[in-house]
Amino acid sequence: MSYPPPQRVPSGPRRRALFASAASAALLAGCSDGGGKPGKSAGGSQSVSRRARALAARESAGMVGRYDAVIATHPQVAGRLAPLRAEVVRHMEAFGGTAAKGHTGTASPSASASASAAGEVSSTPATEKDALAELAAAERALSDRRMAALLEVPGELARLLASVAAAGAAHAYLLTEGAG
Repeated sequence: MSYPPPQRVPSGPRRRALFASAASAALLAGCSDGGGKPGKSAGGSQSVSRRARALAARESAGMVGRYDAVIATHPQVAGRLAPLRAEVVRHMEAFGGTAAKGHTGTASPSASASASAAGEVSSTPATEKDALAELAAAERALSDRRMAALLEVPGELARLLASVAAAGAAHAYLLTEGAG
């Protein structure tokens, strides 16, 4: 009597498990500011928080610019990208950035200018698949930078960064889902 060969089980953790553990770690990392006073941390100051917020707002504005560039080049994905773009605008506003009033499909001129000045918006790939992959890579890279910044900022800002980093990782996943 022969035994059936063992079923192949993929090695390593699944994508969902990695995402869930990264999001949990981010939220736990932001639970304490290391000091007992609001707005202050063991090695940080309010100026550190202001700089971190300003950088996060600029980076979010740059991401809005990236979404706008992809939508302008590939209008057929506007419906798919609109909710993600709107969330990035909310992230920018949460960090103290401002969006132009009444604009739902394009970033404010200052947001697009900030993105261009930061060198974050380059020419959009000609194919929809490549444009979405590039956008997902940008979301992933920004999420990684925000996760790394968690240790440098006080508690409340760390929690906000963790939440927005997790959302960015989810955006990257959603942008690549169905692209295969």
